Amino acid sequence: MFLALFLINMLVILFAVLIHHETLYALAKFLPRLPVSRHRVLFALIGVLLAHVAEIWLFAITYYFLNAMDGFGVLSGNFSNTLLDCAYFSFTVYTSLGFGDVVPLGDLRFLSGLESLVGLVMIAWSASFMYMEMQKNW
Repeated sequence: MFLALFLINMLVILFAVLIHHETLYALAKFLPRLPVSRHRVLFALIGVLLAHVAEIWLFAITYYFLNAMDGFGVLSGNFSNTLLDCAYFSFTVYTSLGFGDVVPLGDLRFLSGLESLVGLVMIAWSASFMYMEMQKNW
């Protein structure tokens, strides 16, 4: 069970990083083609936010399936076993907001800890990218 959980966690992190990398790479290639420089920052911000949302939903779907399976732990508290509740939990964990009304028990605690770390790194990466775009275009 430990090996399966480890592999699932690593795959989710890998996919989240790939989503972010490919989004930033595509934006870096696309943005210089826009004729108005102030629109470049706007499109960059929208693209970065969409990447974060996709990563959060990736974690939410993982929580949803792991919560439904035996042996991986559960989400408890103000939680009704829906995908939307998993997305809410994922948004609060990814952003390190952590309201605490939904709590992971068992092995899901490891994924939620990793998601917080991934969210911190991806948000910092996005901030760095946006800073560079603003320096170039403003």
